[in-house]
Amino acid sequence: MLNQPIKNESLDVQELPPEPKKLAIQVSRVQIPMRIDKYLTQQVENATRNKVQEAITEGRVLVNGKPVKSNYKIKSCDLIQITFLRPPAPEMAPENIPIDIIYEDADLMVVNKEAGMVVHPAFGNWTGTLANAILHHIGNDTGELDCSLQRPGIVHRLDKDTSGLIIIAKNPLALQRLARQFAQRQVEKIYHALVWGVPEPASGTIKTNIGRSKKNRKVMTTYPFEGIDGKHAITDYAVIEDLRYFSLVSIKLHTGRTHQIRVHLQHLGHPILGDTVYGGASIRTLPFSKSESFIKNLLEIIPRQALHAQTLRFTQPLTHEPLSFTAPLPGDMINACLKIKTLLKDAFPL
Repeated sequence: MLNQPIKNESLDVQELPPEPKKLAIQVSRVQIPMRIDKYLTQQVENATRNKVQEAITEGRVLVNGKPVKSNYKIKSCDLIQITFLRPPAPEMAPENIPIDIIYEDADLMVVNKEAGMVVHPAFGNWTGTLANAILHHIGNDTGELDCSLQRPGIVHRLDKDTSGLIIIAKNPLALQRLARQFAQRQVEKIYHALVWGVPEPASGTIKTNIGRSKKNRKVMTTYPFEGIDGKHAITDYAVIEDLRYFSLVSIKLHTGRTHQIRVHLQHLGHPILGDTVYGGASIRTLPFSKSESFIKNLLEIIPRQALHAQTLRFTQPLTHEPLSFTAPLPGDMINACLKIKTLLKDAFPL
């Protein structure tokens, strides 16, 4: 059912065959000479040296409009154009994976995703995903679900190591209408994060553009809000609990850029605890004895970014009933907060 086209709706949710991935990279003026295969492996997300070299051999890498060899050394201001061929994804199979369904009706489910679960199949994660579990739960007895569809009913996504609420559509019309709500920013999303330090002021709005870093294409970064780089990103934040060296923060998204919360909190100077990509997993020296061992132990308690999709508010796509759901903090974030509170109680007794 989920991959059947719906007539008389302006939003097309049919999934097309994968197209080649094309990238254009302008080499920085200050870039030192480097082999192009090594450079592209560093700059392109999910790229391997073998994949890059294969693309170069097949003439799918151009520098200033001309093909090059793998040992070509890039120069400042080179324009690199690269095309990666995307192999067809394997047919997705239902898998009997336990999931925490907190709400379900005829049209949708709301699932409390655990940290560590990938949302939908992709390169390196073809099985064991939330999509595989959904396919098993919904069932495919009639054969109407297309198992080659890699995102059955999934309207939005969460990073692998982000826990919390995610909406799943159970039929094509619900999928279309929920997608429209997200596109029109009618879905309220509130997250909780455990961050380094205490933001000042205690509440505010972060406005920047967000786009891929020019130094490392595998990560996102901020650009000026009025600039031409990246896309507008707006995030509200408010401190829920001041934990002296850390704080529990509530975040409301107004846009949905890749890694938006993680990038914006890093931009604010308060990265999310445990975030290995955006500066939250480094061992910092804090002004109390044995702080290094304390931080190491804290990062063992929560070995992922301490980010949780706590609240979702939206409209039931067919009945138009307002819906609101909240998922409590997961155990690892609760335990990390308790660890910090114990430290504060011992180090700073009343």
